[in-house]
Amino acid sequence: MSNQPTTREGSLEAPTRHPIDWRSDDFYDEASLFAELERIFDICHGCRRCFSLCNAFPTLFDAIDEGDTGELDGVGKEVFWDVVDECYLCDMCYMSKCPYVPPHEWNVDFPHLMLRAKAKRFKDEGAPIRDRVLSATDRVGNLAGIPVVAEVVNAMNRSGVGRKLLDATLGVARDAPVPAYHSRTARKRLAGSLPQITPEVVNGTQGRVVLFTTCYGNRNTPQICEDLAAVFAHNGIGLALADEERCCGMPKLELGDLEAVAAAKDINIPQLASRVRDGWDIVAPIPSCVLMFKQELPLLFPDDEDVQLVAKAFFDPFEYLALRHKGERLQTDFPVALGKLAYQVPCHLRVQNIGLKTRDLLQMVPGTEVDTIERCSGHDGTYGIKTRFREASLKIARPVMRRVKESQADHFVSDCPMAAEQIAGGVDGATAAHPMSLLRKAYGI
Repeated sequence: MSNQPTTREGSLEAPTRHPIDWRSDDFYDEASLFAELERIFDICHGCRRCFSLCNAFPTLFDAIDEGDTGELDGVGKEVFWDVVDECYLCDMCYMSKCPYVPPHEWNVDFPHLMLRAKAKRFKDEGAPIRDRVLSATDRVGNLAGIPVVAEVVNAMNRSGVGRKLLDATLGVARDAPVPAYHSRTARKRLAGSLPQITPEVVNGTQGRVVLFTTCYGNRNTPQICEDLAAVFAHNGIGLALADEERCCGMPKLELGDLEAVAAAKDINIPQLASRVRDGWDIVAPIPSCVLMFKQELPLLFPDDEDVQLVAKAFFDPFEYLALRHKGERLQTDFPVALGKLAYQVPCHLRVQNIGLKTRDLLQMVPGTEVDTIERCSGHDGTYGIKTRFREASLKIARPVMRRVKESQADHFVSDCPMAAEQIAGGVDGATAAHPMSLLRKAYGI
């Protein structure tokens, strides 16, 4: 690296994010993009603090070290796209490792630069049909969730023949965890059964929430939504469903299809904003979906007042319960002990900067010990299920698998059910549970 200081100025300042100017011509200009890739990659090469986070950084550093010059100028531009492919936008480099993020003058935002590159490629080339299918969670879920069809899909996904077909057609690794589909979705289970509760405003919370069930929570893990509804009702929190839901947009964001993100936003945000204006908060059971509404949409649409309004009213479920507890409105009588828990904190929860609220609440249960594991699961959207990335995904996950095995815990939990299945699949005898399900168990409800 040439003439670059080795210490960060203003290192005690909190990281900040700049809006993403994704509708400007410069955002998609090839020369401008590659100039920024070279600038950021050169800084990363000189620092290397993020070498152990994911496979994007080793891909870059190995190419530099094996090049003719030992510097970035010895790396072919095709390698840049390999780095982009290995980034799954977990945000951990930005939030936990990089000393050069804004407001530092070097203005390094590696994840959003990778997003820019993905968006440029998607605009120029589109995406393979397999990637379009895997990211079309609404369409796939609507089809796979039809009665009888769901049973067939689930049976095929459990069979060797079905897994070979998934590998051949969609590039889904044969050993990767794939979710079951439920024709009786969370929205169907909860519709008409939610109790009417008089809300009580406490500590910045309205005491009534709209549950955005998410694609995964609605069709793949509806029990988690039922458990959330039971826990919130037990704590005097009113609950309602959004009138209509579309995918939050995170799968399309990871693909670089920003117009599809905008289309989903145009359906979700108006109705959610209307609820917020009527005095409702919002929660969702999947950390990635919460992060989408709290961070990514506000940065993509900084001038949309409804987007900003929804972001301020969107909460992680355990964050919401912790705020209620701080206002002395949380039930703390737990008749059922949970024993020892191995708890993996998902990346998209960590980067919300809300602290370890899930751990804190679970530790309130008498007879409960929580072994907290703050490492990536390697699943990360569709990355971990693709044959191309499966080996790298498992390499990232193995330290967590080892910790879970060594903990000899009674339960293994993660706020992200996809991460939980990935990790449990690598630990003999382990089964994945959701923290909200265990909290409901602790309440005995």
